[in-house]
Amino acid sequence: MSELLRAPAETKYAEELDWLESVDDQPKPFSWRLSPKMARLFILGSEPSDGLDRKISQKWYGDRSFVERSLVTLASDRGLLLIGDPGTGKSWLAELLAAAISRNSTLVVQGTAGTTEDHIKYSWNVSMVIAKGQSRESMIPSPIMTAMETGAIGRIEELTRSTSDVQDALISILSEKYISVPELDSEGIVFAKPGFSVIATANSRDRGVNDLSSALKRRFNFVRIPVVTNRRSEAEIVRFRTEELLSRHQLDLEVPPTLLDVLLRSFADLRASAAAAGSDDEKLESALSSAEQIGVLEDAILHSNFFGARALTARTLASSLVGSLARREPEDLAILNKYLHGVVEPRSREEGGEWPEFLEGGRDTIATLS
Repeated sequence: MSELLRAPAETKYAEELDWLESVDDQPKPFSWRLSPKMARLFILGSEPSDGLDRKISQKWYGDRSFVERSLVTLASDRGLLLIGDPGTGKSWLAELLAAAISRNSTLVVQGTAGTTEDHIKYSWNVSMVIAKGQSRESMIPSPIMTAMETGAIGRIEELTRSTSDVQDALISILSEKYISVPELDSEGIVFAKPGFSVIATANSRDRGVNDLSSALKRRFNFVRIPVVTNRRSEAEIVRFRTEELLSRHQLDLEVPPTLLDVLLRSFADLRASAAAAGSDDEKLESALSSAEQIGVLEDAILHSNFFGARALTARTLASSLVGSLARREPEDLAILNKYLHGVVEPRSREEGGEWPEFLEGGRDTIATLS
């Protein structure tokens, strides 16, 4: 696992999954490797009241009901659609669900404008077809077909970015639970085994790109993942991801709690400003999600390690925040400049601490980018 840039969840947490499977005496739907209760524990972490002999780490931070509804959906014959703003952890939750249920989260189709029906169903190895003709051996099954044949969870990322042809092909799969292969006579139908289901994700900001048809919507249960705005929960998410980052890069660098508080409060301020804005031009293009907070902090940590004094400072954090969030010029720079003058400058005078240096770092970065 140490040789992988990013190990899938079932590899990264293999020891926990093995242990949970060994002590799991709860009923399991179909071919599930873990029962719904143990799958929930794997994702949300254990509590002393669970009575386990070891602690299970929390991997996804969100409302328990989202995880429970997702598991109940996957135990039925309906697909699961996780929908929400960018950076709310939809893909990570989908990966954890697939790892807990199937021990394989890599059966993934990425939805784009270039995704075709073949990516959902199957294609052919052209050289083998020329040499031996069309057969099961020369067929290349899609990740979704592989999930059907093995009774596993298939995943589709960014479903609303896929064209209507792809969505129509998915309707048939979710309804009939088989894929017809007319090129093959004797093996012309691939049936899904019990345990097969589909987890799709969609960004709510993509509405209107390729809207889902009513027929496809009926075949999914929707679970809407909101942006985390609770300060305590958000701090836990950022700390969790920061510890992973430091471990992965083998960095010995401390993130002072005061700077983490500055980051959290800054994002809360900017979200409040976006909510009160009268038009899109008065909002940052960023969704201001927890994932983007983590990105800002990661940028600041790596910059401090490689080009700083190996200590995170408020100046570096402000520079990373402005550099990461200023995606449109001059609109985003103007919004961030207004925030620094209207909110951070008075706070610097009243509270002191890290805020004056944060203000100075933000101003210098805006001046450089303007």
